[in-house]
Amino acid sequence: MCRSERLGSRGQGDGGYVTAEAAVVIPTLVALTAFLVWGLMAGAAQVRCVDAARAGARAAARSETPAEVLRVARAAAPSGAQVAVGRDGDLVRVRVAVPLPRFPVPLAAEAVALDESAVEDAAEDAEDNVRGARGGGLP
Repeated sequence: MCRSERLGSRGQGDGGYVTAEAAVVIPTLVALTAFLVWGLMAGAAQVRCVDAARAGARAAARSETPAEVLRVARAAAPSGAQVAVGRDGDLVRVRVAVPLPRFPVPLAAEAVALDESAVEDAAEDAEDNVRGARGGGLP
């Protein structure tokens, strides 16, 4: 038998332990819920950064204008994200980053695509090589 049952009708009960426990547990649950919601928002922003970088890289690979590439990437990026586009030979790089004041962890994504004009040039070179091989004595 517990203490509160022994006291029964005298009305002394549990001495306020439930109130004290609730005063500690409820703020802890609210803080945990807020942290989980923040984590979901950060995860969603990271996914949007990846999508925006990929969309920008595809547009740049199609030889879209730099303004169009930025427009496409910014349309898919989270609000306030920074978009950078660069070229490295035949590769196009698009980086999307969310500045730190919005989230205390860095959120960024980078996508790389091969410029389609490089693919077309390589295909034309391959066709020329095949034609040259056929003209060089093969039937």
